[in-house]
Amino acid sequence: MAIKVKWCGIDFGQCLMDPSGLRNYLVIGDVCKELGEPEFIDERIHRYRVLKEKYDSYGAVKEGHRDEILRYVFDNNQEAMSLFSAKEQEFLKLADGVEQALIYLKQEGIDICVVAELKKTLGLMGSDVVTRFLQNQNLVQYFSKVITPQGMVNLKDGSIDMSYKGLTKGEGTLYDQLAEDLLGDGIKPSEAVIIGDKILTDIEQPRKRGFETIQYTGFVNAGASSADYVISSFSQLREIVKGKTDA
Repeated sequence: MAIKVKWCGIDFGQCLMDPSGLRNYLVIGDVCKELGEPEFIDERIHRYRVLKEKYDSYGAVKEGHRDEILRYVFDNNQEAMSLFSAKEQEFLKLADGVEQALIYLKQEGIDICVVAELKKTLGLMGSDVVTRFLQNQNLVQYFSKVITPQGMVNLKDGSIDMSYKGLTKGEGTLYDQLAEDLLGDGIKPSEAVIIGDKILTDIEQPRKRGFETIQYTGFVNAGASSADYVISSFSQLREIVKGKTDA
């Protein structure tokens, strides 16, 4: 039986974004060379690997711990971090079947948002890894908002709603606020679906608030969960998600 919804929230790291083409040693090497610091390449690559071991994946580091990339990997060198942010976009790709799935969801009349565990303070469109990726991949047209612990960005006008500031997916407080906002728009949590790869933050916490959930295993299979459905490709959404109308 298909899930009938009015709203869909999709996780960013290792979900929308395919990190498999990213060669971190190349990006960090290019940054160090451009800064005239080739002698730091090996040490900075090692530090980046330490963060990956700490948070389980490079995707998790990129989405939720960019402050540590700046502080630990690049010794608070803001110029190095800016170069890193620009160069990594050259290697990031879309997950399999994403754009076709987004087209389908829009045709079904479903509002689509990104729900990301972003730690960087939000600013102008394109100043953070999520909105920059959406712009570079020409995906902004499919999404209405980017929802993060730093605030909610309206992709239509660039305005930022700070009611999400300090809330998190891990503690579930972000989903509490999201459920309240959706109800204000006439959408029940049961008429909304969250898609993501992480069991605690993308499956368990939204399910506690009544959201439908889909576990994405295209990059990382975190194991069995209580998700309503499990997919390995976004092309499978056509089979299990339908738009819901009030008619």
